[in-house]
Amino acid sequence: MNQNEEEKPLISVIVPVFNGQDYLEKCIESIEKQTYKNLEIIIINDGSTDDTAAVCVKLRETYENIHVITTEDAGVSAARNAGIEAAKGEFLTFVDADDRLRPKTLKILYRCILATKADVAGCGFHAWSSEEEWETFVSEKYRIHKAGKYKPAEYLSEQLLKGNSRCWSKLYRRSAVGDHRFQTELSIGEDMLFLLKLLPRLKGIAETDYPGYGYFQNPAGAMNREFRSGYMDQITCWEQAREEILKRDKRLEAQVTALLITGIMLTAGKLAMLPGGERRKNKEYIRICHEKLKEEMQVWGAYQRLSKGYQLKSQMFLAMPGIYLWLYHFRKYRSREL
Repeated sequence: MNQNEEEKPLISVIVPVFNGQDYLEKCIESIEKQTYKNLEIIIINDGSTDDTAAVCVKLRETYENIHVITTEDAGVSAARNAGIEAAKGEFLTFVDADDRLRPKTLKILYRCILATKADVAGCGFHAWSSEEEWETFVSEKYRIHKAGKYKPAEYLSEQLLKGNSRCWSKLYRRSAVGDHRFQTELSIGEDMLFLLKLLPRLKGIAETDYPGYGYFQNPAGAMNREFRSGYMDQITCWEQAREEILKRDKRLEAQVTALLITGIMLTAGKLAMLPGGERRKNKEYIRICHEKLKEEMQVWGAYQRLSKGYQLKSQMFLAMPGIYLWLYHFRKYRSREL
C-alpha cells in the first residue's frame, strides 16, 4: 500500500469515442485528475464525422500519456478491442467518452484488487445529466466501504443477473483478460456478454459500492435513439447469454429467461414509439417480438420472476399486440405533452 507512484503498475484507460466533440475533453480531464498517476490513456476515434479528431489532436498535445487510434466506424466493441490490443498496462479499464471518473476512482479500484487478490474490481456509478449535477456529485464526500469478493458463479447470480452487467466502472488485470475480446456483431448487450464470458477465466471479482463512475444520461445515446434494426440485439444478447449460462447452471433458467422477456418488452416499447407508418414498415420485427414472447412465457417460473408491471405488459402484448403498441405509443406521447 505504500508504493511510490512510479512503482505502481501502469493502468491503461481505454476510451472509445464516436462524434464526441462535446464530451471528450471533459472525460479525459477527469481521468487526468486521478489520484492514481501511472496511467496511459488510449482514445479510439471510431470514424467520427464531427470535430472529434481535432479534439484528439489537442489532447495529445496537452498530455504526454495519451495515445490516439483511428478506426473506420466499426462500432464500440471493435474500438474497445483495438484499445485492448494497444494497451501496455498491467491493468486496464474502460471509460465511455461522455462519462467521467471521480478523482479517487482508479486508486480505490486498484487497492480493492490488492486487498482482495481479485482479478477484477468494480465500483458503483452515479447517473447525471447536467454540469450542475456533475459538480454536486463530484464534490460530495463518500465513505469507502469494505469490498466484497465473489467467486465467478456467485457473481453471475448475485451481480450480473441482478443488473451489474456493465464492462465500465471496473478495473481488470490484463493477464485475466488475455485474448478475450468483445463481440463485434452486437450493438447492444456486448458489454454484458464480454463480462459473462470472462467469468470462467477469473479467480474472483471484488465490488465496492463507492460511486466512482459518472454515467452521463446522454439524450443522443444508443439507448435513447428511436428503433432501428440493431435494437433487436437487445433480444439476441440475452438469448446468447442464456445459452452460455445454462451450460454452467441450469437452475438459472427462469431467472435469465425473465431478463430475456424484459428485453423483448423493451424492444416492443421501442417499436411502439415509432409513428404508425413506421410501425407498419417494421411489422416483421413486431411479429418476431410477439412470437419470441409467446415461446419464452412457456419457461416455467420465468413469468413469476417478472415485476408486476412487466407481467401486465407481457400479458397485454401477448393477447393484443397491435392495441398494446398503440396504447403504449399514445400514453408515452401524452405524458410528454403534459
